[in-house]
Amino acid sequence: MASSSSSYNSPCAACKFLRRKCMPGCIFAPYFPPEEPQKFANVHKIFGASNVTKLLNELLPHQREDAVNSLAYEAEARVRDPVYGCVGAISFLQRQVQRLQKELDSANADLIRYACNEITTATVLPTGLNSVIQPNMAPRRRSVDHHPHHQFYQQINNTSTTGGAFSAPYLPWNDIHNRSGDINEGGGEGGDGRM
Repeated sequence: MASSSSSYNSPCAACKFLRRKCMPGCIFAPYFPPEEPQKFANVHKIFGASNVTKLLNELLPHQREDAVNSLAYEAEARVRDPVYGCVGAISFLQRQVQRLQKELDSANADLIRYACNEITTATVLPTGLNSVIQPNMAPRRRSVDHHPHHQFYQQINNTSTTGGAFSAPYLPWNDIHNRSGDINEGGGEGGDGRM
């Protein structure tokens, strides 16, 4: 009894708009709650309450909610735009999708060009590195070839192979030995080498 009195006290938005008593089996009650009166007002203005009742009776119970939501969307669009209705909104969304698709295609084209440039750079890079690295490496090899140690051991190998006389090349430390020998032989500066 309490629930029945509660339902009588708060009729659905459809029955309240139509000024009739909302019965427990009202077909509008599950889809037009009393806190959404404008929803049914728009649907009734565009489609009519009798047509909505006939449509809901022809549908299965699990299909009625989607049908009412579609009717409410179409009715609201027609109230806002009496000429085009939801078709105008759909056309606007389609144009927006096309514009975004063009922007997406342009961005994909830029990415493809960037990827191609990266591949081309990666392919050409080894040749460029060789041209840069080789001149830098060459002086190091020449400096090793002309180092006194290298000339000294190279001359030893050539002499041992050919059997010729070996003449020691100039070495920086030879001056130190020669000077020490001269000092020993000459007795140092102005003397006989004895303290």
